Amino acid sequence: MDSLTNTWGIWELPDGPADRKVELDMGCGKGRFTTTLAHRYPDRLVLCNDVMSDRLRIVEKRGIREGLANLRVLRAASLALVSYQLPPDSIDRMHLLCPDPWPKKHHLARRLVCTDFLCRVPRILKRGGVFHLSTDYVPYFEDWLRMFAQLPHLYEPFPEGVADVADIKTDFELLWNSKGTPVQHIAFRLKG
Repeated sequence: MDSLTNTWGIWELPDGPADRKVELDMGCGKGRFTTTLAHRYPDRLVLCNDVMSDRLRIVEKRGIREGLANLRVLRAASLALVSYQLPPDSIDRMHLLCPDPWPKKHHLARRLVCTDFLCRVPRILKRGGVFHLSTDYVPYFEDWLRMFAQLPHLYEPFPEGVADVADIKTDFELLWNSKGTPVQHIAFRLKG
């Protein structure tokens, strides 16, 4: 596990072919989605991050046990990761699945997905890169739609960009589905 918390430089991607695709599972939790993605695409570098080191140790141990040489675990805050810790234009597809919706009104400022965050993501996404999001919380999803609608110069809807991973569920998505709560997914492509 690479710990990027309280670091201020750019983390260098591991060496690999110049045309290798790089995927980022942001806020990966215990890594169900991450490890499935790494198995499905052994030719891609799959990065995952979270701030909870206990969760990341689970992902790391699972990756080692399952021989996932293409998996890298990063302990990092998501905002710092997109703002300055990952190299510019380094990510082909980013997944932000079931982030904490902070539903109480006095907690709204804690939400990761806001216009500031959406304006920082293009720093790390390659041109034409895909940004995939999901949530079970309808008001948060509706906020996302409004925010993306205000950024047509950066993003365009691109639902087909995640068709190949539509069958992979996070632990949170499985939990919400078991309670009868649907999880909505959207995807956008970075213009350029």
